[in-house]
Amino acid sequence: MLNHSIEEKINQEIEKLKSVADSLPGVIIIHDLRDWSVAWMSDKGLKELNITLEEITSLSAEAYYSRFFNEEDSKDYVPKILGLLESNQVDEALTLFQQVRFSENANWLWHVSSTKILLRNDEGKPLLIITISFPIDAMHYMAAKAARLLEEKNFLRNNLHTFSKLSKREIEVLKLLALGKTSGDTADALFISVNTVETHRKNIKQKLNTNSYYELCQYARAFDLI
Repeated sequence: MLNHSIEEKINQEIEKLKSVADSLPGVIIIHDLRDWSVAWMSDKGLKELNITLEEITSLSAEAYYSRFFNEEDSKDYVPKILGLLESNQVDEALTLFQQVRFSENANWLWHVSSTKILLRNDEGKPLLIITISFPIDAMHYMAAKAARLLEEKNFLRNNLHTFSKLSKREIEVLKLLALGKTSGDTADALFISVNTVETHRKNIKQKLNTNSYYELCQYARAFDLI
C-alpha cells in the first residue's frame, strides 16, 4: 500500500509538469532517488537523445550517465548534488555545467543545468529531483569558459597532493612567478634576498616536478593564486 501511495505521488508530480513542459525553453528531467534512474523526461530531451521515454526510464543510473554524460566533469558536480540532498534544503537549487552527447560518436555539448528537490516521501527525505537543462554551445564564449573551468578543476583534483608539498612562502613565490615578476621584484615584495627567491624557485620546480613556466602557471590558476 505504501509503495502504491509513493507511485501515485510521483505520477501526480509528473502529470503537473507534462502540462507545461512544451512551453518551457529547456529540457526537463526528473530523477527517482530510490535508484537514481530517470523517472521522466520532456519530449524535447527525448528527441535530442533520439530515445523513447520507455527506453530511457528502463536504463540504470550507471548506464544513463555513462551513455550521455562526460565522466570527467561528473566527478565535479555529482558530489555537489549529493551535498544538496544531504543538506535537505527545501528551496535550494544547484546550478552546474555538464557535457552531454546525443549519440556515442557525437561531440560533447556544454549545457547549464539547474537542479532541486521536487518531492519528498512521508519521512521528509528527498524522493524526486527535477533538473532543467539548457544548451550553451551557441554562446561560444560561455562554452569555452566552462571548458577552461573544468580543465582547472581536473588539474586541481589530480595535483592536490603535489601542490600540498609547497610551503606557505613557496606558494607566495609561485604566485609572483606566475604573475611574471622577476626574482628582484619578488625579493622586494617579500622582503627577502634574491638568492633566497632563487632557492625557493628551485625547490618549487623540484616539488612540482616541472621546469615549464606554463605548468607552473597552471598550478597558480588552478589553486586560485592568480
